[in-house]
Amino acid sequence: MRTAVCPGSFDPITMGHLDIITRASALFDRVIVLISVNAAKKSVFTLDERVALTRKATSHLPNVTVDSWDGLLVDYVRRAGATAIVRGLRAVSDFEYEFQMALANKRMNPDAETIFLTTASENMYLSSSLVRQIASFGGSIEGSVPECVREEILRRFAPDAGRGEQAEAKPASSKAAP
Repeated sequence: MRTAVCPGSFDPITMGHLDIITRASALFDRVIVLISVNAAKKSVFTLDERVALTRKATSHLPNVTVDSWDGLLVDYVRRAGATAIVRGLRAVSDFEYEFQMALANKRMNPDAETIFLTTASENMYLSSSLVRQIASFGGSIEGSVPECVREEILRRFAPDAGRGEQAEAKPASSKAAP
């Protein structure tokens, strides 16, 4: 069984993440989405919340599971019996960091290959931090995150943000209210 690990912080999961996970699920028999703890990042969602949101967003993919880990990625990959690490690239600017990480991972675990998948063009601008910023100001994140997690994200960042998205969907009326 060919197993791949898709690691990330997923704070929150975006359509870009889901695109990469979905495409990886077509290439491998089993894909583990690994929610990692990154001490350098201050997460908005707890680890348990990120796992729950990611499980909800990937529930339609039968060969995808979600797990969490707070150690070295290569240790988890070895423990899971995976042979590949799948990383998404949005732009050339992502490549330098990802390439450096791939080389370090290969040095620590020569049996694991890093596979880079480029995101679909409509998701190239997306990042979790951008989604958080837009949601915190009550902007529309529709189409940026899986629909099944959008309301939870809106509740977290701006309790009245849903009002802004709903207002966008309603056409303006020229009639005065009675």
